[in-house]
Amino acid sequence: MTSRPDTLPLISFDAFIRSRYSETDQMGYVYYGRYFEFFEQARTEMLRAMGLPYSHMEAEGVMLPVIRAEIQYHHPIYYDELMTVRVQVFEEPVSRIRTFYEVFSERNSDKAAVTGFVELCFLDRETRRPVRAPEVFLRAVQER
Repeated sequence: MTSRPDTLPLISFDAFIRSRYSETDQMGYVYYGRYFEFFEQARTEMLRAMGLPYSHMEAEGVMLPVIRAEIQYHHPIYYDELMTVRVQVFEEPVSRIRTFYEVFSERNSDKAAVTGFVELCFLDRETRRPVRAPEVFLRAVQER
């Protein structure tokens, strides 16, 4: 598992998501594959809070595909629990952005139920080739 840096994050954002019945398995646990969707939702809201919704970047010709993802499960989250999905960025992006995640439940708010890592690459929509992070993106990171 990619280790979380020991420095303070440049960006830290908390998204609040309630687990729904359709996201649980037969045991009443949130299904393991759903956590990547929660990561995406938190990351999307973080970018929106920075004034950089995905739709804006895509309109400017920049896409952000996932190129690597990792997850570690520590304890279950159940149906109808309010989760805090914390997404953090520790280093200024160049052509990639590395995001780290912790998911806490209201029942167990002092210990992460799930931790994870997602790396995305800035990609030119036309050429499908990696590009540097857009200046507007870098400015938004520096202003946080």
